[in-house]
Amino acid sequence: MNVSVVIAYHSGYGHTAAVARAVQIGVERCNGARGELIDVTDLTERHWSLMAEADAIIFGSPTYMGAVSGPFKTFMDQTSSLWLQRRWQDKLAAGFTISSSQAGDKYATLSQLTTLAAQHGMIWVSLGLLPGNNSSTGSIEDINRIGGSLGAMAQANADEPAEITPPDSDRETAALLGARVAELAARFKTGALLGLHSKPGAVPSLEAQN
Repeated sequence: MNVSVVIAYHSGYGHTAAVARAVQIGVERCNGARGELIDVTDLTERHWSLMAEADAIIFGSPTYMGAVSGPFKTFMDQTSSLWLQRRWQDKLAAGFTISSSQAGDKYATLSQLTTLAAQHGMIWVSLGLLPGNNSSTGSIEDINRIGGSLGAMAQANADEPAEITPPDSDRETAALLGARVAELAARFKTGALLGLHSKPGAVPSLEAQN
């Protein structure tokens, strides 16, 4: 089944872009799935159309000062007209972030991305991986070494370029998020085609059920 997944991201120094590309690779591991990278600082009408038509949108931003970056927040605000029209209602959504610190308050950024998705009526997809690097035998090579669950987390050394950091384990963690979203989008789309999803309508009152 053909599935379209948009990866909408901002990257300040190239590290977030590297994670976004890893997410795209994961999406395209799934048969029939296509991942589209969109830099939110350079949006065209085509980009907005791609997001409108996508089965899922994966948001990505670096964590700056415990929050999404300024350019990504600008993008969030630009979606207000879509929010009013419910253009992204019931699309799948997920997110990833990166910082130079191991912790870096990345959960605050993922929480912002989750709230953005909720505002739009989207359905959030968690990372779905057990934490790594949390025992005496753990290492930086572990998948999900940061131990996130809400979304994919990565860490990049501030003094190294994106060609070197984040490590392969973080990139593979991001790829697994992309694959998870693509697989769930395919399942969700199959259900829609089979008419398994409920249609909007009046909710019976409690009195009517008793």
